[in-house]
Amino acid sequence: MAYKKLKYWFDKELAILLADKITRHYPDFDRKAFVSAVDQQVPELELKDRVEVITDELYKALDHDYSEGLQILMQILGPENPEETGMFTNYYWVMPIAKYVEKYGLDFFNQSMQAIEEITRRNTGEYTIRPFIEKYPVKTIDKMKTWSNSPNFHVRRLASEGVRPRLPWASKLDQFIIDPSPILPILSNLNDDPSRYVQKSVANCLNDILKDNVEIGRSLLDEWSQGEMTGSRKWIIRHALRKQVKDGKDWAIQLQAQL
Repeated sequence: MAYKKLKYWFDKELAILLADKITRHYPDFDRKAFVSAVDQQVPELELKDRVEVITDELYKALDHDYSEGLQILMQILGPENPEETGMFTNYYWVMPIAKYVEKYGLDFFNQSMQAIEEITRRNTGEYTIRPFIEKYPVKTIDKMKTWSNSPNFHVRRLASEGVRPRLPWASKLDQFIIDPSPILPILSNLNDDPSRYVQKSVANCLNDILKDNVEIGRSLLDEWSQGEMTGSRKWIIRHALRKQVKDGKDWAIQLQAQL
């Protein structure tokens, strides 16, 4: 993927790419109408709106049938991403499929959870998962606890990144800004994770918590810092404390000095 602004990859060429992948599994897909509809709408739009247009046109072209359409879209995902990077380069084209689940899949919980897990192995489900957290908080958090123990580092990262109270470029999760307690077990499952990709996500989630619930975040970090710690845990704590240390909070400075 040669360099250019991300939004410019969501255009007629991407519509052709998706149409070619889909027609291999669904010969009745109206390739011409889909590509034409996308091409007519996206040129003046920014990234998010471009993705949404492609998503909406996919839904229309797949006969407005979420379940049947999703089965087809899952077949075109291809090999999993083996790297900790690449979600917005080699796998950028998966973004409209993630949006398809986010926008049209809320009434299909089990099917959508399976899809989000598969999507996140290539791209990311961190935005897709958030409406499900809001509509089905208990069921979704239970699923994400399971994901936090996955052997796949992309799936483990989703468990922490998806519950961030203040995830950039996403709607805030007000329930966790008010009370982050439900997501603490997920973070504790990941506090010794060997993947730096996952460690960054856990630390960033803790950083979000400390912005609104400093005592809850501090208590968790104090708990984690008892006894001998792995290098992974030390890194997570240091990174989670960066804003508190920068702001001159004595407790954070002292905790960081103990690591």
